[in-house]
Amino acid sequence: MINPADAAARSIADGDVVRVFNDRGQVLAGAIVSDDVRPSVIRMYEGGWYDPVNGGEIGSLDAYGDVNCLTVSIATSKLAQANCGHTALADVEKFTGDLPAVKVFDAPAGG
Repeated sequence: MINPADAAARSIADGDVVRVFNDRGQVLAGAIVSDDVRPSVIRMYEGGWYDPVNGGEIGSLDAYGDVNCLTVSIATSKLAQANCGHTALADVEKFTGDLPAVKVFDAPAGG
């Protein structure tokens, strides 16, 4: 989800495919333009399974929107070991390339 003012500044329309990225990784997602999100904030629902376009390449574009590519992996405590990645700094832009195939649902070779 992205605020209408931020979407307009990036030429993003409701339903566009966007690239959400930071120094940890990059993922593709569908844009929802909404006043329900504050300006300068993007909201990404937890969703896709990890599906890197170039497997084994650090920072490879994730074709299926695994938000974990953008967050840190730091436990909340020694006791809980829960994920604290509920917030992360990231940017968003309209994706203009050819959409990569989503392969996460394909059986592995010989599987």
